Amino acid sequence: MKDKKLLTGHLCMLGASIMWGLMAPLGKDAMTHGISGLEMICFRVTGASVCFWLASFLTGAGAEVKIKKKDHLQLLGAALFAIVFNQCNYIIGLSITSPLNASIMTTTMPIFTMVLAFLFLREPITLLKAGGVILGACGAATLILASANGAIGGGKLKGDLMCIAAQCSYAIYLTAFKGVIQKFPATTCMKWMMTYASLIIIPFALPQLLETNWNAVSSKTWAETVFVVIGGTFFAFLLSITAQKVLRPTIVAMYNYVQPIVSCTVSVLLGIGILGWSHPLAIVLVFTGVYMVNRSKTKDA
Repeated sequence: MKDKKLLTGHLCMLGASIMWGLMAPLGKDAMTHGISGLEMICFRVTGASVCFWLASFLTGAGAEVKIKKKDHLQLLGAALFAIVFNQCNYIIGLSITSPLNASIMTTTMPIFTMVLAFLFLREPITLLKAGGVILGACGAATLILASANGAIGGGKLKGDLMCIAAQCSYAIYLTAFKGVIQKFPATTCMKWMMTYASLIIIPFALPQLLETNWNAVSSKTWAETVFVVIGGTFFAFLLSITAQKVLRPTIVAMYNYVQPIVSCTVSVLLGIGILGWSHPLAIVLVFTGVYMVNRSKTKDA
């Protein structure tokens, strides 16, 4: 029974990572054929919000949970860092840079989390962790410098930096809002966080939504957008939450490395990305760095 649960957890996390990996090239393609970055963010958060509220209603998850005012304020803060700041930087950054660069940048998130965990949660930084941070930083720097010099096809310095800022924002969410996220069921947290994010983003996106000629948007672009909302957001989050119930955090974090592999492969196959010399080097450096960070001991080990 235990082995079956572990297998289910691995398959769920693999599925979530593949969806997140596909989201970068498919989302990039949609944003080059009629849908802006801000509109994509709006579709993603509002669509996911509706999905999570429906899931909560149909399953009855969290129906008896009472959320106090201070908890709502915490969920609002979590929504800002996990969704608004994270998605605005990532999606707009993705619309500027290449999907390969954006996906590789996502693997830096555990490194930011380690540093912030030391500041917020007093988790120790060992020599192994420090070595991992240096290697991961070298991997990110490789892409940034190559982008600045025009060495990577489709990559832009501003877009790369925005994608890195998105990972830092999500790392703040993981460390600073750990308490409130553990306090309530996952569906309850996500439906409120997505709702707050929607209320913040819709006013900024509304002018573009009203001006866009939606009749000119192709069915292919709509299909890619639907995948970003349903697959890359709603189902990916549900699968990852299921996996986290049976897998150790270190193992869950290791699946983050699947994303750039999927994204790079799909991007090159679709012809919307160019594989440069710096990509495999950056992947090796970042993967090695994050692996070292995850292998190092924490105060709970």
